[in-house]
Amino acid sequence: MKTDDLVAMLATGATPVDRHVLQRRMSVALLIGAIGSVLLMQLAFGVRPDIGRMVHVPIFWEKLAFPTVLGIGAMWAVARLSRPGRRAGNAWLVAAAPVAVVWFSALIVLMGTPADERVAMMLGQTWRVCPFNIALLSVPTFIAIQIAMRGLAPTSPRVAGAAGGLLSGAIATIAYSLHCPEMGVAFWAIWYVLGMAIPAVIGALWGPKLLRW
Repeated sequence: MKTDDLVAMLATGATPVDRHVLQRRMSVALLIGAIGSVLLMQLAFGVRPDIGRMVHVPIFWEKLAFPTVLGIGAMWAVARLSRPGRRAGNAWLVAAAPVAVVWFSALIVLMGTPADERVAMMLGQTWRVCPFNIALLSVPTFIAIQIAMRGLAPTSPRVAGAAGGLLSGAIATIAYSLHCPEMGVAFWAIWYVLGMAIPAVIGALWGPKLLRW
């Protein structure tokens, strides 16, 4: 077969690539995942009873802002890594920035706290369950994001899986913040970060299998 004939045969029935497929798949995945995480939080733990008062407290919004900004960076990384041959680029810096801010703030707070009170500030009241609760709430978004990414043919599945896991952890932390009574930045710096790291590590480990195409 001549080259021209082969090219013509391969091109038969070819259609333009949908330029909005990434936005559509990710929007659906995020919507399903976020709703699933919030519903799971409500069923498993319940919204904190003083939520009406908390919405008027600035530090409550700071607690929500932490995983929200991290999630924006993770979403950017997911969007880039879902495309064949793409790298996350500066998206990791956006995701790392809120972690650095929270760690720095925690350090300042702990330095101004008497030594015998620092451990209590870091442990809070729920350190034993917090990261595992976040990991549990990340399951709906984790599944939705991995399915969406798999259909977009990522070529770095381990890194892409980690980004998807981090995004699901950020969504889960936002949902968990509606329940969690902890309001100390030193607590968030350790246990919220660990909670978001769990699905990120799972995504990295399972990425080659989950995102295989």
